[in-house]
Amino acid sequence: MPLPDTMTVIAIDGAGPPEVLKPIERPLPQPGPGEVLIKVAAAGINRPDVMQRKGLYPPPPGAPDIPGLECAGRVAAVGPGAERYKPGDAVCALVAGGGYADYCLAPEPQVLPVPEGLSFVEAAALPETFFTVWTNVFDRGRLEAGESFLVHGGTSGIGTTAIQLAAAFGARVFATAGSAEKCAACRDLGADIAINYREEDFVARVKEATEGRGVDLILDMVGGSYTPRNLDALAIEGRLVQIAWMGGPKIEADFTKLMTKRLTWTGSTLRPRSVAEKGEIARSLEAKVWPLLTAGRVKPVIHATFPLAEAAKAHALMETSAHVGKIVLTNEG
Repeated sequence: MPLPDTMTVIAIDGAGPPEVLKPIERPLPQPGPGEVLIKVAAAGINRPDVMQRKGLYPPPPGAPDIPGLECAGRVAAVGPGAERYKPGDAVCALVAGGGYADYCLAPEPQVLPVPEGLSFVEAAALPETFFTVWTNVFDRGRLEAGESFLVHGGTSGIGTTAIQLAAAFGARVFATAGSAEKCAACRDLGADIAINYREEDFVARVKEATEGRGVDLILDMVGGSYTPRNLDALAIEGRLVQIAWMGGPKIEADFTKLMTKRLTWTGSTLRPRSVAEKGEIARSLEAKVWPLLTAGRVKPVIHATFPLAEAAKAHALMETSAHVGKIVLTNEG
């Protein structure tokens, strides 16, 4: 079928509340060298999308102003030099923007086949969280079988992914969450111990469960007042990986623990990285994680779906933090 000249996208009509997300018409983009044009069937919602909508996280140079960091669908066209995929192939992709649209461009190295047995909605929930967890927990955090691992926000998209992957690769998993129901969800996903941070001190619970040793690795998206407590909860030679600052980036802590416990504190962002770097992560995921998805040992957790035109409702739900797992936009157009 011939491609249309225009497409519907969700634009940000000035920084503000969810209602600034508006469907508009834009010209259909054309794939350039090494690019794939995807007819979007589903697109994942992520916290950076919310920050971008609020004017707090502008897209990197060259990225579309349309929000959306991941999508899934069928290849519609390929640019010069893009050789792996052909029109009609079922794929999902990590993108620097543009997912909230009928069509989305993606660099071919960041495109992955939809794992066998998964729907487009499930596949659209994979790239942003799985790329983030893999590069931070396993590459930077160096998590190994037999080690102990704590993830904060265990029922977020990142959290549900981190729990499952850490458990699948043989770690003892701790997770924090904000209710008894969310703690139960963490345990269902593979967490050995789930800690209700509203009722328990996670440091004390970790120390109790590890006979005073602490955990080997923490993945944190909170920062703020959690930082000194994270340092307390880490074992000797422990590692702290920071991926967000939802509790604020300004902190006060006793940093002598970095030296006395020989800790490593690192962090990263994903969106500004080069295509080559993201392509390396994609190849690792395809080799080591995609087989787990195909086998059903790991699965994306979908909390709710909304039609593309109702992106504002999806953002409003995300801001309540009531969800467990991912919120996904669907596109029948």
